[in-house]
Amino acid sequence: MEAGVKFKTVDEYFATLTPNEKNILDKMRMAIKRAAPQAQEVISYNVPAIKLNGILVYYAAHKEHIGFYPTASPIEVFKNELAAYKCSKGAVQFPIGEPMPLELVGKIVRFRVGQDIEKARNKK
Repeated sequence: MEAGVKFKTVDEYFATLTPNEKNILDKMRMAIKRAAPQAQEVISYNVPAIKLNGILVYYAAHKEHIGFYPTASPIEVFKNELAAYKCSKGAVQFPIGEPMPLELVGKIVRFRVGQDIEKARNKK
């Protein structure tokens, strides 16, 4: 990926990926869309994100891993299922070359949809 490029669409971002990265992120993108079909794709912080009322998750390709950014609370809630992966407060690293846990990604996205709907309901 070229430094300094500002993406306007998720497809623009995907166009800069290697074939392997694109294949992996295509699968992640589809798992996210299945888990949140009513959400829309956006670019936020120059990476793909999915948004309902607010941003649900971000994801991005890196040299050695796929970054998945669901915010802090899902990482705590799903910590046992995420134990095999490098995690920080709001991010998970899925190593490139290992099977992508798409079912887990979907569960986390569905959890975030529930949080997002609840937050929007409480604002009203």
